[in-house]
Amino acid sequence: MGRQNPSLVIMAEGMGSRFGGLKQIEPVDPEGHIIIDFSLFDAWRAGFRDVVFIIKREMEAEFRECFGDRMERYFHASYVFQELERLPEGISVPAGRAKPWGTGHALACCKGVVNGPFAVINADDFYGRTAFSEIYSFLEAQTDASKYAMVGYRLKNTVTEFGSVARGVCEIENGMLTGVTERTKIYKKGADAEYTEDGVQFFPLAGDTIVSMNLWGFSARVLDELWNRMGAFLNDAIPANPLKCEYFLPFVVNAQLADKSASVQVLPCEEAWYGVTYREDLDSVREAVARMKTEGIYTQALWT
Repeated sequence: MGRQNPSLVIMAEGMGSRFGGLKQIEPVDPEGHIIIDFSLFDAWRAGFRDVVFIIKREMEAEFRECFGDRMERYFHASYVFQELERLPEGISVPAGRAKPWGTGHALACCKGVVNGPFAVINADDFYGRTAFSEIYSFLEAQTDASKYAMVGYRLKNTVTEFGSVARGVCEIENGMLTGVTERTKIYKKGADAEYTEDGVQFFPLAGDTIVSMNLWGFSARVLDELWNRMGAFLNDAIPANPLKCEYFLPFVVNAQLADKSASVQVLPCEEAWYGVTYREDLDSVREAVARMKTEGIYTQALWT
């Protein structure tokens, strides 16, 4: 059996929740495209032909209507459902829990569907053309299942004027990731930034700091790691915070780095990342898209 071509996994389970549904997501150009349209277009240009959408089961019909069906002209599309009850043996959903279990759990749900190298992204984030070509090239060339990659962005290219953001701040040595620390309250401060844990004490962060925006390249082995480490994590986390604890993807990456069962190459990206953390961010995303169309990076109607 030949080597599998890289797949693209899109974490879309929370998509549209801020807007009251998929049809309410605000377009970023006059043609009616939303951010995921640009990600799929960039992924296709980079070489991806298989896409896996992680969604909630109840959004399947609306998702297919809004995106999935038309994307099947360009991709082989599969669907994975992130379900609250899909947990390791011996763990049950706490009474009153409605919140999904986090990005690590979402990705673990792909076990059995994704069997080769893959990239993973957030559905609501605009990563840019270079990021997809970099990660595709890495995955296509990689033969060692313990070697992963992450596209790293400069913090200054990912912050907003309108409030705090959460980012995975990366520690890097010789181009390799040594750890990711989640900082949940980062504020822009001139060309740099600062973060706080308690809202009282603030600590500086350089604008050139590399952060993770959840664009990773993995072998299918990571799906086993996610499942195998989930039970111990939830056994500790559920008693402490039964309704809101989350199993995040960087937790498992850090664990694998610590026990040296994987390495992560950082692929630096100098392009700006765009997202709509706050409604006011929409204007800057629209301006950026219009500029990129003027520069010829995208055609007006994308696929034509």
